[in-house]
Amino acid sequence: MGEFKHLVIVKFKADVVVEEILTGLEKLVAEIDAVKSYEWGQDLESQEMLTQGFTHAILMTFDKKEDYTLFLSHPKHAEFSGTFSTVIEKIVLLDFPATLVKPPPPPPPPPAAEVKAEV
Repeated sequence: MGEFKHLVIVKFKADVVVEEILTGLEKLVAEIDAVKSYEWGQDLESQEMLTQGFTHAILMTFDKKEDYTLFLSHPKHAEFSGTFSTVIEKIVLLDFPATLVKPPPPPPPPPAAEVKAEV
């Protein structure tokens, strides 16, 4: 089985300082080794009727489902979830094993070392 993903789509309450919440999330995932990667984004392009009011997407990647389970049971996650739940107006959660269809391109090779010709 491949990676396991935790996708959160959220609309924050109007009076929330979203940057503070996202900074808290960044700190949380930095402290929990089970999280392989973390990314988030704010919708800027979609038509409002298609977003249904949701404004932000948060995606966490884990090597395997067991790492996700460790994340869920971590005391710091439980503490942050209490705060997070008070600032959201609407939320959708999707947790799923990822099926990789198109892998990212490999990184470019490092630059060749300069070779000096001796005279």
